[in-house]
Order: sequence, then C-alpha cells, then structure tokens
Amino acid sequence: MHHQARSSPDPWLALGLGSAALLGALALKANADAGRAERANPPRGRFVTAAGARLHCLDRGAGGAPPVVLLHGNAVDAEDWVASGVFRLLARRHRVVAFDRPGFGHSDRPRDRVWNAAAQAGAVAEALDRLGLARPILVAQSWGTLVAAALALDRPDLVGGLVLVSGYHYPTARADVALFSPPALPVLGDVLRYTVGPLVGRAIAPGMVRRMFAPLPVPARFDAAVPRSMMLRPSQLRAAAEDAATMIPDARAASARYAELSRIPVAILAGQEDGIVEPERHARRLHEDIPGSTLRIISGIGHMMHHAAPELVAEAVEEVGGTAAAPVGAAAVPA
Repeated sequence: MHHQARSSPDPWLALGLGSAALLGALALKANADAGRAERANPPRGRFVTAAGARLHCLDRGAGGAPPVVLLHGNAVDAEDWVASGVFRLLARRHRVVAFDRPGFGHSDRPRDRVWNAAAQAGAVAEALDRLGLARPILVAQSWGTLVAAALALDRPDLVGGLVLVSGYHYPTARADVALFSPPALPVLGDVLRYTVGPLVGRAIAPGMVRRMFAPLPVPARFDAAVPRSMMLRPSQLRAAAEDAATMIPDARAASARYAELSRIPVAILAGQEDGIVEPERHARRLHEDIPGSTLRIISGIGHMMHHAAPELVAEAVEEVGGTAAAPVGAAAVPA
C-alpha cells in the first residue's frame, strides 16, 4: 500500500508568520502606549488651525510690550519652554505664545507635504495672523532656529526680532542625521516607528537627554514637563526623524541669505560647552554673517542653555524688543 509522504512545514514561512505576529504585537503596544501618554499629558493650551495643521500652543501673559513666540527644538515640545523658566519670565511683560511645532506635543503633522523649516515657518506665519500676533519677537532653540530664520527671511514684515538659542545654522556633517532619519522613510519608516523605534528610543533617550544638558545635570523639572513617553510616540518619532532628515538642506538653503536678517534686531546665544551644536561653527559664524547682531557665548553651559540661564534669554528678548529697562536676572557674559 502506497502512503503519500507528508510535506514538512516551510521554516521560512513559519519564521515570516512569527515575525509578522511579533511586529503586529509591537505595533499594538506602541499605539496603546501613545494613547496612555497623551491621556496622562493632556493639552494645556489652545488650538489654532494653520496651513492645514491643527497646532497646539500655550498662550499666556499680556501687556504693551511686543508679543513673543517661542519655538522649541527637536524631540521636545512647548512645555520645554515652561520647564526652563523662560516662559514665566517673559509672561510678566509680554504676551507669550509657545507652539508645539507640527508633529510634536499635541500638534498635527499632516502627511501631505514635507514639513521642512520653510513649511513649518509658513504654518507659524498663518498662526500669527489667526492669533492676532503683530510682529512678535521669535525666540527659538536648536532646530527651531531654522524655522525662525526661514520665517524672518521669507516674511520679514511679520517678525519684530530674533533671539536664536543654541541654533544649528550651517550645513555641517552630523552623525545623528544618519541615526535618526530612517523613521522618516515611506513604508519602512512606518514599520520602524510602530515596532522597534520606541524600544530603541527608550534605550537611547536617557543618554541623549544627558548629552543635551551636559556638562550640567538634567533638571527634574524637564523630565516632568517633557516625559519620555510623549517623545517615543510613533507620531512624534516621525516628526523628529523628518526634522533630522531635512536639517542639513534647510541650513544650506538659509545660510546663503543670512545677511538679509540684518534688517531686524538679532540676538544669538550659545553655551560654550555645547556638545550638540558647536558654537564656534554656528553661533559665532552666524554673528559674523549678520551685521548688527549681538552674540553671547556662555562658559560652563551646554546645548540647553535656556534651562541653565533663562534670565539671559529674557534679557536678550528685552534688548531685541527695545524695552530693556531694569535687568531681569543675571548679567550677560560677553562673547
């Protein structure tokens, strides 16, 4: 009697099915974790729709002084300005609006365009009009300085002045671009963001944050205001990755035009020990390229200088706005 041999299961098929199941489970967990993070950290501000994106912003203070708009760096959100103390200092004399840039915090990042610095500047420009902010002083940190510069270059009529803190201004080689850009890729990036991305992010985030604040320790108020769970949501990982992928071309496009910024008052601040953006290659060079700008490079401070010296940022705003009467805090250290 003839018996037909049973075919053994295809090991590659089994591996593929197992991998798909694992990826699916990781994606469900990432989605659930993101929902929990957002429920634990609900929006504390207002929303404005601009350039097709629903932007979240913290809007406080009043007074006759020029309004101030705060633009945060990569990985964080508007709450970073609150944790630093800058928001509170400025709100004593100004109306202050701190935006969650598109894709960060509670702001949307529609997938219908590349959200480079120019696109984000366009959204901010429209939001200024919606919020009734006439010629505000833009205060920006790190990646946010690219947005502030793009807005001031493209729409100088909308900007009363610039305070640029720890900014990335010129196209220099950066290892973090190669490391953090893959989640911005179509299809593959989506898989990464919902599966291994949060796991890798959770492992490297503590070291990354320590490097941002070095040589000073990470303040407890920062961890409380900008929790890692918000940073590691798939939606914010995409925003951070896209920012990393566009920062070099954004800086290249803007750097040829920086001399045009001499039409408005510009203050440039940086920490001498910044291990993220080298101050000599960025802050000092920008000062040389913008006639009439002021420069302060502060020793003993790293990339997050707005946390280490919020009074200096507030003083720079008063100087740029032409409203400096009494010092707000510590004296400026000359470059």
